[in-house]
Amino acid sequence: GYHERLFQNILKYHLGEPVSGLLLLYPSSILHILESSSGTLYQILQDLASLQKQGSSALLQEIKILVVSHNIPTRLFLQWYVTMVTLPVTYLEDVTQSQSAEEVVTECLTLLLKLGTYLSKTFKVSSKGLGDNLHTLVPELLIPAETINYLFKAKEFMS
Repeated sequence: GYHERLFQNILKYHLGEPVSGLLLLYPSSILHILESSSGTLYQILQDLASLQKQGSSALLQEIKILVVSHNIPTRLFLQWYVTMVTLPVTYLEDVTQSQSAEEVVTECLTLLLKLGTYLSKTFKVSSKGLGDNLHTLVPELLIPAETINYLFKAKEFMS
């Protein structure tokens, strides 16, 4: 859909590295990890900014950037993956209440690193993709939806 077309258009007009990463589609939010050259990432951010200007009719709304890293020697993801995440909502022990936003982000990045390592060992390049069963294969490596909602509401992160 939208992301594949965006990546293809950027590569067509701006020579650079292809995008790799992971798009996790939760019921009420999206978590997107992108790996590419800084020029390609800049083009993607420009496109997201133009989406924001569309207001309530935009495909993606209220976008937050949690972390930007550069000069990373190797990629974590072999290609760009997309999957739906349908984890049960857990209200019992929401640890985000007692942690700072920085601690929650660190915990999330640790989970995503473990998930990326799992994917690189399990799925081969240009395989059909993840399908929509990642939440049944490794639910312990997926960030709970409540945590994403907490980070979304945190004032520490720019829109």
